[in-house]
Amino acid sequence: MDTVPTRSLPSGDEIPVVGAGTWDVGGDAVKETVRTALDRGYTHVDTAEGYKNEAEIGEVLSEHDREDLFLTSKVLPSNLHYDNVLESLEASLDKLGVSALDLYLIHWPNPAISLRETFDALERAHEEGLIRNVGVSNFSKYQLMFARKVADVPIAVNQIELHPWYYREELLEYCHEHDIVVEASAPLARTELFDDPVLNDVAEAYEKTPAQVALKWALQKDIVVLPKSTSEPHLRQNIDLFGWELDADDVARIDDIDRMDNVYMIDLDDDTYGIRS
Repeated sequence: MDTVPTRSLPSGDEIPVVGAGTWDVGGDAVKETVRTALDRGYTHVDTAEGYKNEAEIGEVLSEHDREDLFLTSKVLPSNLHYDNVLESLEASLDKLGVSALDLYLIHWPNPAISLRETFDALERAHEEGLIRNVGVSNFSKYQLMFARKVADVPIAVNQIELHPWYYREELLEYCHEHDIVVEASAPLARTELFDDPVLNDVAEAYEKTPAQVALKWALQKDIVVLPKSTSEPHLRQNIDLFGWELDADDVARIDDIDRMDNVYMIDLDDDTYGIRS
């Protein structure tokens, strides 16, 4: 397996463009999933406080050289007060068995807690070397614009739902314009798009799976993808994305899929619930 390409973060760190998602996988299943992923060439693992699987992932990480891995976790929206952020981070580091995270994200915006307070805590953790890069998750363009105004540390990443059925082009362009890497946390719409006729037609032409086509489409837009699978064949296919390209006409066909179906419960482009300064 060739080395997975990377994208540069504002800090100069390199983030692998394909990572192993671990949402909704726990216990022995997540240990087996992460172990298999690392054996198949993944070096990027994404977890979160709310996934309740950090301790299990930490067991697997202990079998590998920490310097070879890019590790992300996230703080729950209920824990965004200053002291709670630092306590959550300490707990995550302990469970994962590491001294620092490569990337730490605000998992969701919380309109009841001051974003300045949250970023003050993240800046302190960054200065102390506990997190190498700071980012957000599930932030709309409006929320991201506000975050950039109150954050004294660069916002390196916005992890969002983005896939061919939920192509958020305006937000993607804004992030690219401001040197914020976009990560797709549900790049396969939790398998719902596998029957899409356009993806299947393109997949047949390239002798690939619809999942591979959806992931490649995102990679060609400079999006980092975090597909989740507990299946060894799918884990292998989900990283077999290099050495071939979709041509511009096929990318355009996928761009033009006429639907905006998000698989998350909240429409992330609805700013009505706002954020606090």
